[in-house]
Amino acid sequence: MKDFRELKVWQKAHRLTLAVYAATRGFPPEERYGLTSQLRRASFSIPNNLAEGCGRSGDSDFARFCWMAMGSASELEYLLLLARDLQLLTAEQYPALTEATTEIKRMLAALLQKLFE
Repeated sequence: MKDFRELKVWQKAHRLTLAVYAATRGFPPEERYGLTSQLRRASFSIPNNLAEGCGRSGDSDFARFCWMAMGSASELEYLLLLARDLQLLTAEQYPALTEATTEIKRMLAALLQKLFE
């Protein structure tokens, strides 16, 4: 069993989740159960899957949860793009959030590659 808090990718994913929550705080009320909820769920699913995977036995179980985290990161990428196109994110928020998401995806890809060596 690994301590998920020691994973750099988990730390970055947690910070990204906090940033997504902050960015969506100003979304219109009619998006509460739509885009706001989806963005938040996709973002917290990344560190959540990493934490759950660390609690499982063996690298193959952990890798499965890393793949789920990767899927959530891809979902988040699209939702951020949609929020930008709907002009719900500022010109500063979108690049910062997408860059963080891309970095997390790269880190997950490297972690998965290491697990399968």
